[in-house]
Amino acid sequence: MQSKLQKRERRHRRIRARVIGTSARPRLSVFRSNRFLSAQIIDDSVARTLASVSTRTAKGKTRLEKARAAGEAVAGAAVKLGIKKAAFDRGGYGYLGAVRALAEGARAGGLEF
Repeated sequence: MQSKLQKRERRHRRIRARVIGTSARPRLSVFRSNRFLSAQIIDDSVARTLASVSTRTAKGKTRLEKARAAGEAVAGAAVKLGIKKAAFDRGGYGYLGAVRALAEGARAGGLEF
């Protein structure tokens, strides 16, 4: 029997087989811990993180408000680098709650995926 972590890692490997970040369309990767959420814009062709943000420094009262603010912040950093499109990598997590709020914030900030 697999643990929750092993199941998530398996889902993440399955997602990563299809979602690849390029120079023209980098990957927006999400990591969720028990307290915080972090997102990175990654160019997999050169294995480099172009921008990153965490909810540790995000403004907001609730976890969802902080996640949305983090999404807007990472989108702002990406737009500043000239990136308009990204591939969303939810990291094996379900597309709900804080992960969804981050994605919606990134879309509101100007990223397309």
